[in-house]
Amino acid sequence: MKISTKGRYGLTIMMELANRMGEGPTSLKSIAERHQLSEHYLEQLVAPLRNAGLVKSIRGAYGGYILSKSPEQVTAGEVIRVLEGPISPVDFTEEDDPAKRDLWIRIRDSIADVLDSTTLANLISFEDKGSKNDNYMFYI
Repeated sequence: MKISTKGRYGLTIMMELANRMGEGPTSLKSIAERHQLSEHYLEQLVAPLRNAGLVKSIRGAYGGYILSKSPEQVTAGEVIRVLEGPISPVDFTEEDDPAKRDLWIRIRDSIADVLDSTTLANLISFEDKGSKNDNYMFYI
């Protein structure tokens, strides 16, 4: 499964709102400038997030967006599903070989488990401790 810019930028919006929780509304302009993204594109992404009840819009001169729930209550899976649709590595049918079908289902379930067990709070408090594979070279 490849997550498109919709999902990636949507997580960026949500992480920014989580980081600024309690500070009042955050404008999409400030998020766009900070991450060098198109404000117009972010506007297209925030609408489905608002419709899904993940963010609230605040109108006015100092308006913007806030999270509807705490960062501990919003998962990456919720955000990705709103913006990308169902999580599935391939479109499989009942006609597929049963062994391959089982593989696709296990892959889908593993991806869903990671996304659904990762909250915005986890993402904004992440500390990079280096990849396990940083010191290894692979030869094929």
